[in-house]
Amino acid sequence: MPVVNFHLVSLLTTPEQDERLLTEASKLYGDVLQSPIERVRAFITTHPSAQFAVAGELVSHNGLHAPYFDFIVLEGRPAEERHRLMAGFTDLLVDILGVKRDLVRGSCRRIEPQDWSIGGVPANVLRAEEIAAREKAAELLIT
Repeated sequence: MPVVNFHLVSLLTTPEQDERLLTEASKLYGDVLQSPIERVRAFITTHPSAQFAVAGELVSHNGLHAPYFDFIVLEGRPAEERHRLMAGFTDLLVDILGVKRDLVRGSCRRIEPQDWSIGGVPANVLRAEEIAAREKAAELLIT
């Protein structure tokens, strides 16, 4: 389920920065949500500087790199986790890309489990199956 997308201005980052941002964001997501890394998805969407405005001007004119990120979590995740992700993704953009902290924006979208698909199966169905399997495994250990 965990998906994050960073919106960046084209040609203002290096391939090494992009790789580091994606790998460290994936790790942060997995750590905060205690989710297996296999479930994490991280993307960068780039925008030409002539199609990205900051402070009322095109970045091609003012040179301001002001990244935006958005991420998805299933409904029910505590605010503390969502806030840790907001702060963590911002920290990564500041540390890795050297952008000004006050220019970074981000948002969290909460999705109802029945509205999210994993392999074509609603997440609420998979969740129920995972919980039942864990309960059965725990029962086998006790007996």
